[in-house]
Amino acid sequence: MRAVGVLGLGALLAWLPPAPADTFSALRSVRQARGAEGRLLRRLRAYLREEGARLRRLGRFYEKVRALHQDPGASVDNPLLAFSLIKRLSSDWPRLVYSDEATENTRALHDGFKEVQQELPGAEDLDGAARALMRLQDVYGLSVKGMANGVFQPAGTGRPPLYSPGRRVALSADDCFHVGKVAYDTGDYYHSIAWLEEAVSRFRLSYGSWNPEEERGSLEDALDHLAFSYFMAGNISHALTLSKEFLHYDPSNQRVTRNVAKYKKLLATGGDRAGGPLRRPNATRLQSRDAYEELCQSLGAQPAPERPPHLGCSYETNGSPYLLLQPAKKETLRLRPYVALYHDFVSDAEAETIKGLAGPWLQRSVVASGEKQQKAEYRISKSAWLKDTADPVVRALELRMAAVTGLDLRPPYAEYLQVVNYGLGGHYEPHFDHATSRKSPLYRMKSGNRIATVMIYLSAVEAGGSTAFIYANFSVPVVKNAALFWWNLRRNGDGDGDTLHAGCPVLAGDKWVANKWIHEYGQEFRRPCSRDPRD
Repeated sequence: MRAVGVLGLGALLAWLPPAPADTFSALRSVRQARGAEGRLLRRLRAYLREEGARLRRLGRFYEKVRALHQDPGASVDNPLLAFSLIKRLSSDWPRLVYSDEATENTRALHDGFKEVQQELPGAEDLDGAARALMRLQDVYGLSVKGMANGVFQPAGTGRPPLYSPGRRVALSADDCFHVGKVAYDTGDYYHSIAWLEEAVSRFRLSYGSWNPEEERGSLEDALDHLAFSYFMAGNISHALTLSKEFLHYDPSNQRVTRNVAKYKKLLATGGDRAGGPLRRPNATRLQSRDAYEELCQSLGAQPAPERPPHLGCSYETNGSPYLLLQPAKKETLRLRPYVALYHDFVSDAEAETIKGLAGPWLQRSVVASGEKQQKAEYRISKSAWLKDTADPVVRALELRMAAVTGLDLRPPYAEYLQVVNYGLGGHYEPHFDHATSRKSPLYRMKSGNRIATVMIYLSAVEAGGSTAFIYANFSVPVVKNAALFWWNLRRNGDGDGDTLHAGCPVLAGDKWVANKWIHEYGQEFRRPCSRDPRD
């Protein structure tokens, strides 16, 4: 079990805005990258305009000279035509051939690219985006062929699509090849086979019409990687078939020729393990993976068939004068663990203000690993920390959270407000918010463990992104402007194991949340111990 992320009190808002990095890990960064591409597009338009004018001039020159060569009456016996010929050969042709205009146009395009190069995603982002597609494939049980066709359809079922985009975008053969190769390069043949199969299928359909502007991979590349993937999965016979197909296109390839001989020898000695199901690697390292994915696939639906009578909605003042004129709209979701959802907790304007304040400071989210903090594949997002002095909106939000929870949020009893933006397939696998080890960085605050969590949904999403409570077996959909509250610790100070929760991958949309983690010190008289030491 892992304790969550970085300490708010260690974040300083005096930092300079971070350099663009980890574009795939926050949708805000992806939008910024799209803006950079817009500027590149304008540069390319200027290049095409200048190059088009240059080529039109060349065309006019060509047509003029060609017409003279085809005109039987245009004899060099005419001194004017002879002069024109000599002028062209001594002046016009050298000026045309040695013109720097094309180079200058290209240099202008290069310079424009360099201006935005620091804002562009890199190889790590491309690989991260590929892993995001595989994550969505796994968690939501999606068909690879469907995804490649732009349809988010659960595999092998008659269920409707989980998400239907307004504009369907299909992946190219090269797109599928790259996703498969990312899996291949890490030895993940479960995913590489599915995506490379789709790539091979698409390359076969377009074979002979390869477009170097769109495709960098090829049918041979895909066949080569797919054959080895099947070999590593134990399906020697299919690896042999694919390798033979490869040699049909490239018969002189000695390496693949040796592979064919090797596969034939293995088959002759009974080395084929074809027919066995491919097993997905448990990259999450979670015993609760199946329950987690089932809750995510419910897209936030409550699985309980009947709602107990003690759960419901109410207007709450919590004995606070702050809430007398506008009580909180509380929906009690569970009693064990105690989880409540406060609807309309923030306004649209407040949500936009908080996102705007945090945006320039977003950095890749980290997690606690022993006594250190580091990036991790099981948490894909960017986050920033806001003090209550950052803006009156943040201060008002702090007072509202204190009134609703009845807890002391003054430093050092609570961490700064953490604002999080999720990226492509952005998620946070099952974890506890409270520390499960005394070595956790949480204890550096010297204010005890995290007793409670307030998580505010600052945006809506089109699909996915639910908050799943694994052991409690329920999930909460993203409800824009609502705040989710739960106790992380029991009254005796022990961690509540039923609060194991996860942020399901965002299937479509831009998910923003704001987290407030409240610590146990300072709350002794606000949430006193029970008379029963087991509580």
